[in-house]
Amino acid sequence: MTRKYIDCREVPSESKCSVTIAADTEKELMDVAVQHAVSVHGHQDTPEFRQALTKAIHTGTPPA
Repeated sequence: MTRKYIDCREVPSESKCSVTIAADTEKELMDVAVQHAVSVHGHQDTPEFRQALTKAIHTGTPPA
């Protein structure tokens, strides 16, 4: 199974977050990424926000 990941460094923010989140499934990745975005960055969990996060999902191994 190929892993999926989101790299926070690719999303412009004032905090310059360097977290990368990886998971085996897109659903698991989305759930954790939304929790991170809401609790750390103050985003709202909306369908529009989840759609935007979907565009940030990569397949494979996160960069070091």
